[in-house]
Amino acid sequence: MDLEDLLRAMDRTAANLRKMDSVWERAKPFIPSGPQRGSDVQYDALRAAWADLLPGLPRIDGWTITEPLPDIDDMGQAFIDYLDIGVHPTAVHAAGEKPGVDLAAYRYRLDRARRRAARSRLEQLVAMVDAALPLALGDTARDAVERRENEQTEEVETAIGEIARLLGEDAESIDRWWDLQRHMRFSQGHDWHDIVEFDWPAVRAGIEAKSLGDSDPLPVPDIDLGQAASGNLTGAATLALPWELLNDDGFERLLYDLLRDIPEHQNVEWLMQTRAPDRGRDLSMDRVLRDGSGGVRTERVIVQAKHWRSRSVNAAAISETATAGKLWGPPLVRGIVIATSGRFTADAVSWAERHNSEGHAPYIELWPDSRLETLLAQRPHIAAAHGLK
Repeated sequence: MDLEDLLRAMDRTAANLRKMDSVWERAKPFIPSGPQRGSDVQYDALRAAWADLLPGLPRIDGWTITEPLPDIDDMGQAFIDYLDIGVHPTAVHAAGEKPGVDLAAYRYRLDRARRRAARSRLEQLVAMVDAALPLALGDTARDAVERRENEQTEEVETAIGEIARLLGEDAESIDRWWDLQRHMRFSQGHDWHDIVEFDWPAVRAGIEAKSLGDSDPLPVPDIDLGQAASGNLTGAATLALPWELLNDDGFERLLYDLLRDIPEHQNVEWLMQTRAPDRGRDLSMDRVLRDGSGGVRTERVIVQAKHWRSRSVNAAAISETATAGKLWGPPLVRGIVIATSGRFTADAVSWAERHNSEGHAPYIELWPDSRLETLLAQRPHIAAAHGLK
């Protein structure tokens, strides 16, 4: 089936679902909560409207809503019958709630089906924008005011338009979505710099999040895990992770989830957009410190993310971060974690050790890829959720 035809059918289905929501909201006040007899003209009209709308909800994975709104006269009589026999009318209450339950179940299935339909095409469009943006920007100066129009800018605008079509209303809730739209509309040189540096990294992460809902399972092989575990296994477990699969924003999101999963870390927050001009502060947290006597205190820690794969983090970068850290606050920053998906140079390690041994604040912690891989080995669900497993 053509993707656009399917999306059009889903759009119409969503519109029919909203109509049924409206009918149910107006019908609910008529649903009896105790013994009564008779019906109501307004409710009968709503019941007829519900029946007329039912064919507008096609089956999703073999299921759709088929039952009419309950007969309120029958429900009232059922309350009387249950009262006569002294049994709690649980089934009658459930019948009165079933239309709302069915609407919620259908909406869940429709949203899941739309994500499933759009996912593959969204991946293609994201790759297209990733490839086109550097060419769209070219060697344009950071403060250029001339309009930037070429084959690649048109390709980006077309791809973003199709992404909006695929995501529907969900697109509007993505961070920096409207910033991206505004910058594409003005299309000056500095606008395209903002798109590359700020808008697209945030929007790209939002698209990835929207294309895989919380209830969508990560792909797994079609095997019986118990039988496989009982067989003759070869090879060895590895800590190594494919860091190249992450971009800058993805690396920060991984750190954010990792930090939040450590019990001693509280109030983990993002401080600024990925690739912001001040690269000194990416994430912050409060670290809880406990001693053997039962004493507890917290210290503010800044986490700087460096997704550097082509070079190691050198001493100059560590020194720059430490100097900037003295100016951050309030509250006073007690520690700085520099986390990289690569390595630190020997000079960088020596500089940090000397800085810490001399008692200078803030205290510097270096987290190379090996430490991150060890932490994630203990939390494989986080690595898997970010596509590293």
